[in-house]
Order: sequence, then C-alpha cells, then structure tokens
Amino acid sequence: MRDMVEQATLAAGAAHGGPQAVPKIRMRGVRKAFGPKQVLDGVDLDVAAGHSLVILGGSGSGKSVTIKCVLGLIEPDEGVIEIDGRDVTQMSRREREAVADRIGMLFQNGALFDSLPVWENVCFKLLAQGRVTRAKARDKAAEVLAQVGLAGSVGDLSPAELSGGMQKRVALARAIAAQPDIIFFDEPTTGLDPIMGAVIDGLIVDCVKRLGATAVSITHDMASARRIGDTAAMLHKGRIVWSGPAASLGHTGHALVDQFANGEREGPIQMELRR
Repeated sequence: MRDMVEQATLAAGAAHGGPQAVPKIRMRGVRKAFGPKQVLDGVDLDVAAGHSLVILGGSGSGKSVTIKCVLGLIEPDEGVIEIDGRDVTQMSRREREAVADRIGMLFQNGALFDSLPVWENVCFKLLAQGRVTRAKARDKAAEVLAQVGLAGSVGDLSPAELSGGMQKRVALARAIAAQPDIIFFDEPTTGLDPIMGAVIDGLIVDCVKRLGATAVSITHDMASARRIGDTAAMLHKGRIVWSGPAASLGHTGHALVDQFANGEREGPIQMELRR
C-alpha cells in the first residue's frame, strides 16, 4: 500500500517540476497519539509546490491533526515534517515563526473577529506584523476584497452584517492578504448552499493560481474536492491509504475510497459501536 502512495506522490511531483523537485510539504512516518488513542499512525505525504491537495477521511480520522502538525500547533510524537526540504520540528522558535508567516489559513467557520470591522479582519496579520499602516490598511483591504468579488465598501461592515457566503469570502481574503505561498483550507464550503459552494471553490482556485501557492484542503464535499484539488489523499485509521487524481474520486477502483466518495452505506468502512 505504501508503494502505491509513494508512486502517486512522485507522479504528482513529476507533474509540477519533475521527480527530483523538493516537495513543498513532505511528511514521513508522522505519528500522534492523545492518551491511548493513536490518531496518526505513520502518515506519509508529499505536496508539490504550486499543487493543490485535498485530504479526505471520516470524522476523527486525523485530518485536522495532520494540518495542525504541519502548522506547528501540535507536536508530533514521531516523524519528519518538512517545508521546502527543512524539518520544521527541528527548527528554532524564530525559524518556525518565519515559516508560519508564509502560511495562510481559511478556518472552517471563518473565525472572523466579531469586534473588528471587515477591513481590520482582512488586514489583521499585516497590521499585527507592522507590514501595513492603519492609514493604508483600508485601501489594502479593498484591494484584496475585490479579488474575492466583494466591493471595498464591505470593509466598513461588521462580520455580523454579512451573509454566510460573504463571511467565507472575507475569510478567504484574510487568508490571502499577506500573499502566502502555502494556504490551508478547512472545510471551505461547510454551511453553504451548492451554488455558493461552487462560487467559493472557484474563488479559491483563482486565488491560489494568482499567488502560485501550494494548497492543502480538508473537505467532506466531494464536488468541492474535485473542483479545488489536483490530487486527493485518503486518511483512514491514521494512515494515508490512497492518493491519486481528485477528478477520479468516486471511481478510483479502491473500495474504501469509492465508498467514502459516493457516500455508500455498505462497504469496508463500518461505523464503530461505542462500548
């Protein structure tokens, strides 16, 4: 099984700079347990620069923990996590902060600051780091909001005045405002109707391409996964059990992946009974 995953990730690398290219993100043998529960049990994963990967898996399969390990929010118990060929788990705090500055994040529920107007939300990181003055932040926010299809006047509104779709757009604007070269998307279409979900997916694809960024997404929405992903990887019982083209989801020939992608009740994935 591991050979199949290695071949798929190497193929993805070949499509984006050749098999010798250093992956933007590389994980090898990553393990993480919380008490007796082994959440990650030897995760191996490559994401090529400029590539968009979607991570699939049932609730509790370790998708969010995987992302948090890459972000440095959780320390893995074992394994290697590299960004641009450097192991982030061995970096000093200052080095790790420098890596974090290059990463954008769109959280599942937007996670906008209710007490701040939209323009401050969008430029929050830039303001906090002194990369833009408050005098210029409004114009910067208007510029970024335009990239996600929102008028500059939206910047003066509070998050509570926005619809769900607008909140997602503002959250996306915040994620890209600092022009990161890696962006994580956590369930970007959750809570949206199918049309707005497709709109958000289109904006994600456009923004990632404009920045030339590497993207890693978590989603249960298979239509969204096919739209935003170049490839997909399936996490099951703490391991990557399949990796391949996102367009093939639902007809991969892998029973476990196809059951999940098609939402089928019968198959190798069975609900565990709580005892």
